[in-house]
Amino acid sequence: MPDINKAMEAAARALCLLAGHPENIKFEGKPMWQSYLPEAKAALDAVLPYLRGE
Repeated sequence: MPDINKAMEAAARALCLLAGHPENIKFEGKPMWQSYLPEAKAALDAVLPYLRGE
């Protein structure tokens, strides 16, 4: 079974880099990539039904 949390982190890190930001620079006290978690979640929510064959 896929690890959704790891997939969401990987997506958030990729979105962060795509926006031109270093992944681990601090933003509001947390690594910058964490600010991209809502977008990553939206993307995963959109694709998971297709990956699961639903």
